Amino acid sequence: MKYLAIDIGASSGRHIVGISDGGEIKTDEVYRFHNGVKKENGHLIWDIDELFENVVNGIRAALNKYSDIKSLAIDTWGVDYVLMDGDREIYPCYAYRDTRTEKAIGRVHEIIPFAELYSRTGIQFQPFNTIYQFFADKESGRLEKASDFLMIPEWLTYKLTGVKAHEYTNATTTGLVSASGEYDREIFSRLGFRLPTPPRLPGNKVGRLKPDIVKRVGGDLDVILCASHDTASAVEGIPMKGNSPYISSGTWSLLGVKSARAITDEESRKANYSNEGGVGYIRYQKNIMGMWVVNRLKDELCPNMPFDEIVRLARESNFNEIVDVNADAFLSPDSMMRAFDKALGARPATVADYFNCAFGSLARSYKEAIDELERNTDERYDELYIVGGGAKNTYLNELTESETQKKVIALPIEATALGNLKIQIGG
Repeated sequence: MKYLAIDIGASSGRHIVGISDGGEIKTDEVYRFHNGVKKENGHLIWDIDELFENVVNGIRAALNKYSDIKSLAIDTWGVDYVLMDGDREIYPCYAYRDTRTEKAIGRVHEIIPFAELYSRTGIQFQPFNTIYQFFADKESGRLEKASDFLMIPEWLTYKLTGVKAHEYTNATTTGLVSASGEYDREIFSRLGFRLPTPPRLPGNKVGRLKPDIVKRVGGDLDVILCASHDTASAVEGIPMKGNSPYISSGTWSLLGVKSARAITDEESRKANYSNEGGVGYIRYQKNIMGMWVVNRLKDELCPNMPFDEIVRLARESNFNEIVDVNADAFLSPDSMMRAFDKALGARPATVADYFNCAFGSLARSYKEAIDELERNTDERYDELYIVGGGAKNTYLNELTESETQKKVIALPIEATALGNLKIQIGG
């Protein structure tokens, strides 16, 4: 049996066909496309129409190669959404790195202090959380025009099927879902937001492709809700023995552990740990900096240099200074190089020095987050699983092992796509 995972990150998307064969899933990437934010009227936005066209093109490519695909499911990054006025989109679709929430944050906390928000939802503070984006939309007048909203993967699913649905794991990234798993009526009421339909669990069938989509892609198939937040699918895709911490290493590093319950105590709030939805468990995790800083340095300093050459040069560097890569200065700077210069107080001598500093700083941030995790869960772990694009970086893995004193099990696999496929097969 064949299934299609559409896995879209902040910088690229891919369509991966999974072939279920005797309990093993074999994969074939049939389509890949670039994704990224664009600047429009001084704001960072997603071109969702172009994104949808790539989704359709990839489905067509998959069906051209494999005509007997049973179903598809879509996962993307969390937090971002499309406001809807009935069946029409309200443009633009803002990207989470846009700064429009700066004033909204304080105003939300005047109505509901963050300590109370955290006790209700268990979701870590991030300036781009959906709750703050919504409030910015409310203050700009955009929200009053909206009948509802859909998170990015559910909007893409709606465009394929005509069915609007919310999915549990992605809904938890909004900061609007209670720790019990439902949209929090109290938060919606006090902030003046319209309450959406309840979220559905991963594995639910949404519907079939619309007739016009069938015509465009050359076939029909079921559309399923996977764990549509890509990290939730990635955790499902890790062939983990027991329960150990994980890092889903991509643009961001999502570091956490599976938990039977939400942990919303004061220590977790202060450490900015999140309790996001998983498939039958809570992902007690922290959203920290990832390969974003490295990729931005590469774009700026050596765009044509192969990545393995960058890693080789970094290994040879003796520049061992560390910066706090989770500082706001590294979130969306005009120049990543200058952000490092300012944080260091001195300019590294070579390109290799910048990258060695970036890799060492990431490894240090992993250690600090794991130390917090062990204190907050009152557990000690011997192993650390790393999946995603960053797992291919053997030098960063070695630095991480040295910093954390954990055995690093690096799995350079398409964990997110595998988790997406696993849920389709099980569903």
